[in-house]
Amino acid sequence: MAKVDISLDAELVVEVMVLAGIGSPQDAVEAVVRDYIARGHRTEARVQAHDGPRREADALEPPPQG
Repeated sequence: MAKVDISLDAELVVEVMVLAGIGSPQDAVEAVVRDYIARGHRTEARVQAHDGPRREADALEPPPQG
């Protein structure tokens, strides 16, 4: 796996460490990134589940006759 080195404000990292109860700055930042990605996937799944039945119903309707 490729690694990326970045600089972050130390106060931000300490805040994440305290809130998450994680002792390592590396692990704390990884946890935040993983949570952000998981939240995005959950949002995508929720939108698809919400829009799926409507799209299927739209596909079944005959086109308007004019």
